[in-house]
This record gives sequence, C-alpha cells and structure tokens, in this order.
Amino acid sequence: MISKTREKAADYIGAAFGFVAGLAWNEAITSLIEYILPFNKGSGGIVAQFAYAVLMTIILVVVITIATRRIKPSLEE
Repeated sequence: MISKTREKAADYIGAAFGFVAGLAWNEAITSLIEYILPFNKGSGGIVAQFAYAVLMTIILVVVITIATRRIKPSLEE
C-alpha cells in the first residue's frame, strides 16, 4: 500500500515538473514567434497564436500516438 502511494506521488511530482517545463517551453516558443513575426498588434498576433496552437496540437497528437503504440505492447506482455 505504501509503495503504491509513493509510486503515485512520484508520478504526480513528475507530472508537475513536466507541466512546469511545458510552461517554460510555451513562453520560449511564444517569445520566438514574437521575435520572428513582430506584428503583435491587431489580427497578426492572433493569427500567430492560432498557428502556434494548431502546430503544437498536431505535434502533441503525433507524440502521444507514438508513445501509446510503444507502451501498449509492453503492457500486454
């Protein structure tokens, strides 16, 4: 029981660190987009934000799909 609790706690701590790293990358990529596309006023900034959101969604779906396919066979063994 205690080992499962510790394992879950470690998972949650790892997820929290992953979340913080994701926030840092979000800020870095947002700054990069603002540097490359300096038109933040008006609709240009909105277009860049939506382009970033779509790009990140596509990348994350691909990464999650690949990770799921690799993990699933090892769980079935």
